[in-house]
Order: sequence, then C-alpha cells, then structure tokens
Amino acid sequence: QVQLVESGGGLVQVGGSLRLSCAASANAYRLDSMGWYRQAPGKQRELVAVVEGGGALNYADSVADRFTVSKDNDKNTVYLEMSNLKTEDTAVYYCYYNPYPWTRDYWGQGTQVTVSS
Repeated sequence: QVQLVESGGGLVQVGGSLRLSCAASANAYRLDSMGWYRQAPGKQRELVAVVEGGGALNYADSVADRFTVSKDNDKNTVYLEMSNLKTEDTAVYYCYYNPYPWTRDYWGQGTQVTVSS
C-alpha cells in the first residue's frame, strides 16, 4: 500500500505564500503522475496542479499565474509553491499520485490551507 505524506499547510494572510510537499512511499518512476487537488467547504474536489506522466504540467485556470507545481523524481516528492494567495484558495489540499501505468489513484490525507483577509 502506497503512503502519501503531506506537509506545509497552514494559515496565511492574503497575498502571502506557502509551500506544500508530498512524498510517496514507493519507488519513483519518471512517468508517474503526481500533483494536487483541493476541496473547499460545500464544493467538489477540484484539480489544482498536476505533473502528468511524461512531465506535462496541468494547472487550474484560477491558479496558473500564481502556483507552481514540480516533482523530484529522485525523492518521489511533489511540491506546490503557492504565491499571492487569495481567500478563495482556502481549502483542504490533497496530494494525488497515479503511478505508471496509471491504473490506480492514491490520495493523501489532506492538509488545510487557510487564507485570511
């Protein structure tokens, strides 16, 4: 069973920055897909940013100019650098891992990000 360990959430003011990390307890492979989704109260879980198998980056339109996703294949870890945070970014952020050949998703336990005005 793959374990995903997330860190880096917290409380930040509008305009601030945070960095999320997620490490997978599995051997890394460059074609693995890893990234982040989020779920705000009363809303469905939505994609934030994902490094697709093969390296393409996929961002939600609402964060594309403020967030940066990256993956360290040696450490099997995905990062999310968030800047210019807005109150609407407040949500539980979930790490997403879909190892090659992309037949099963794994999810982290979630980390809370709260942006206060």
